[in-house]
Amino acid sequence: MNESTVDFCPVPREQQPIHEYEQLKDSWLFDWATLELVKYSRKIAWVGFWSWLIAAPLAMSSFTPAHYPLKLATSSIAGACILVVLVLSRIYLGWLYIKDRLKSDRIFYEESGWYDGQTWLKPTAMLNRDRLIVSYEIEPILLRLQKTLGLLAGLIGLSSLTWLIFG
Repeated sequence: MNESTVDFCPVPREQQPIHEYEQLKDSWLFDWATLELVKYSRKIAWVGFWSWLIAAPLAMSSFTPAHYPLKLATSSIAGACILVVLVLSRIYLGWLYIKDRLKSDRIFYEESGWYDGQTWLKPTAMLNRDRLIVSYEIEPILLRLQKTLGLLAGLIGLSSLTWLIFG
């Protein structure tokens, strides 16, 4: 960022959208969405595996493997997917919040507490920079997360359909 833009920006550094973006990009859970596809897929599969380890015993308490193997499989898969969807939704909402903060032409910030909120109009150079970050960095991340959530929704739907048809 241009040094002169930083000099007159009244927004505290930790509340500036560009710094919030940098913090989010470097944070443990949210950086998963920035990884290359293979590493991203491994992280999601890891969450799915641990989710399945939680969901499968719950499904077994309702459906014994000997009598209802298909119901057991479909319910444990759906349960595991739901937990993965919750994790991915959290990641998605964090990135969506930063996208909205960067894309906005105004920055809402707190000077010293909850009672003195202010709004600052971004200069054109800062607004252009922030919108470029949204276009080239954040929107591809959100698209990846949307595709993953869609895939999981399809898997839950397929599991439910299998349950209805064959269960």
